[in-house]
Amino acid sequence: MAAEAKEYSYKGSFVESFQVYLEQSGEHQAMLRCVNAVLPEEFKRIGADKKSLSVLGVGSGGGEMDVQLLSLLQSTLPAVPITADIVEGSCKLTDNFKALVAKTANLEKVTFDWHIINSEDYLKQVNVIGDAKKFDFIHMIQMIYYADDLERTIKFYHSLLKPNGRLMIIVVVGKGGWDTLWKAYEKELHVGPITQFHSSAEVVACLKNLGLKYDQHNIFHSFDITECFNPSSITGNQVLNFLTSREDFHQSLTPEIRAGIIDLLRNKCSTEKDGRVFFNDSFSCILVDP
Repeated sequence: MAAEAKEYSYKGSFVESFQVYLEQSGEHQAMLRCVNAVLPEEFKRIGADKKSLSVLGVGSGGGEMDVQLLSLLQSTLPAVPITADIVEGSCKLTDNFKALVAKTANLEKVTFDWHIINSEDYLKQVNVIGDAKKFDFIHMIQMIYYADDLERTIKFYHSLLKPNGRLMIIVVVGKGGWDTLWKAYEKELHVGPITQFHSSAEVVACLKNLGLKYDQHNIFHSFDITECFNPSSITGNQVLNFLTSREDFHQSLTPEIRAGIIDLLRNKCSTEKDGRVFFNDSFSCILVDP
């Protein structure tokens, strides 16, 4: 664990907006449909003849996806002990994760090592220490946007793979709703922890540049953001806060910028059906070979 725990991105009221976004979007459920279809065979291959398995979760948030992945891994290879290292910069979300682990019955035998530190600082810490711990399975789920240097980040975490391991990166698709919004308003939105926005297009280009082999699975997903166009909707405002990485969308941007974003969300990032507006939240699951 870092000598000094440090909050990085999800703190204060933004944690609440993040949780509302997860509830409204159904994003984790869509991801689970993908990983449940893809990972069991991967886990069998990774765990073949292994006496134990080590997992690294990077930017794990409140652990909602991690506990599902670990449960899937344990059910696939029930006789193999598992250790899980968790890298997450938010103290609040780490506490949420620990509470979730405590009430998830089939994880009693998983040994956890908590690193309350952001990905960039973990990278620096490991490089200073040297002799880095290696892992059988590393996952980076919707966190690559916070990488200061995309190629360096992927290269570093890929270097932590054991032979026969896998690095899983889940990221929004290129030209989807997120990519369209954040590329259009780069100057206005890239003022916090996200300094440049990466989609699957940038990740794949980086993997090719590094000469790494990978499999890619695109998952088409959308969710209802109609409430975002109602200024009096608390839920809509919280989703807007998360989409724009703001603690208060309506107070932190000028009326002109707000109007432009609202128009873009409705007309370029979404589709309409039966009077409802559905945001294109499609993503890509990329499995990188060691």
